[in-house]
Amino acid sequence: MNILAFILFLIIVGLTLVITYFASRRTKTTADFYTADSSLTGWQNGWAIAGDYMSAASFLGIAGMVALSGFDGFFYSIGFLVAYLVVLYIVAEPLRNLGKYTLADMIAARFNEKKVRGVAALNTISISTFYMIAQLVGAGALIKLLLGIDYLYSVIIVGILMTVYVVFGGMTATSWVQIVKAILLMVGTFIISIIVLAKFDFSVIEMFKQMKTATPLGGDFLNPGNKFKDPLDTLSLNLALVLGTAGLPHILIRFFTVKDAITARKSVVYATWIIGIFYIMTIFLGFGAAAFVGYDKIIAANAAGNMAAPLLAEAIGGDFLFAFVSAVAFATILAVVAGLVLSAASAFAHDFYGHIIRKGQATDKEQVVAARWASIGVSILSIILALFAQNMNVAFLVSL
Repeated sequence: MNILAFILFLIIVGLTLVITYFASRRTKTTADFYTADSSLTGWQNGWAIAGDYMSAASFLGIAGMVALSGFDGFFYSIGFLVAYLVVLYIVAEPLRNLGKYTLADMIAARFNEKKVRGVAALNTISISTFYMIAQLVGAGALIKLLLGIDYLYSVIIVGILMTVYVVFGGMTATSWVQIVKAILLMVGTFIISIIVLAKFDFSVIEMFKQMKTATPLGGDFLNPGNKFKDPLDTLSLNLALVLGTAGLPHILIRFFTVKDAITARKSVVYATWIIGIFYIMTIFLGFGAAAFVGYDKIIAANAAGNMAAPLLAEAIGGDFLFAFVSAVAFATILAVVAGLVLSAASAFAHDFYGHIIRKGQATDKEQVVAARWASIGVSILSIILALFAQNMNVAFLVSL
């Protein structure tokens, strides 16, 4: 067990639990639970969106994919970033203008049919659950590498923590955990990127030159076609990445946490800048892991390459950077899964229970209780499904 990493884990978990405690004292109504009473400013929501989006797939999965597959791995970074232009220009304003708590609210504003609301809510729960699998796989691999705890128990630990955030703190706790985690992740990634660049004498051109001989792929490392041989595969993947973000429930419900459509647009602009800078830095994570950790060691730690970034931190910064980066990656996963659980629980409590089962007659208190029970149910289902996806790359799982 890495003692330093374990201490940093405890500090970050302790910090997030303190946030949850204070948020729980403010979470009284359904508006508080679902949307933090629409009280976030543009920059706060921008950082929270970035925190929601820079998930295990972004930090762990893309770094591993670039390290093992070269150019093809970078498709994920490009696709995830361009996706925010779709969200900014097409989704943000109409969603905020028409919706109240959930994606189904927005659709029901145009098509006031119970079946339409039910299908939208079912989609929200399905997408959130499957997206959560990727985060739990990353968490399981991370804790297993760091603390030597079995994958099964690692996933259960994360599942319990994410349920606590949502059940007690609602959207307020989830938002602030995401803001704190996004700042920590940007700091950690920036530090690694600077150290990697320093190893190449602060020359990006020199870095690309050396990468031609640094991996088993040789010069092909910088060319497309290492992972995706069929052009249709590449087209399919990029369409999924660019258009898929506009259908992610945990991202879309973030637009209900601000007061109006103008603030929603501002928050997307902030988020796009933060996310754009982060995804540029994934090049340094992937290249650095390939050059200074090596193909064999990355594969030995995790067959899908999910541990490339923490291993890079250890190789270039020793135990402290390894522990810090791993703890931040853990916080990343906790924040994202909390947002996912909240989106699924909101869909069940507000749409299924509140509008379909109770026909709009459910009280605020009944909806919040239903949402808390739904949070527990979604968490248990996700944990069970994650146990069967241990050897899959988390960026691949997210794109799927």
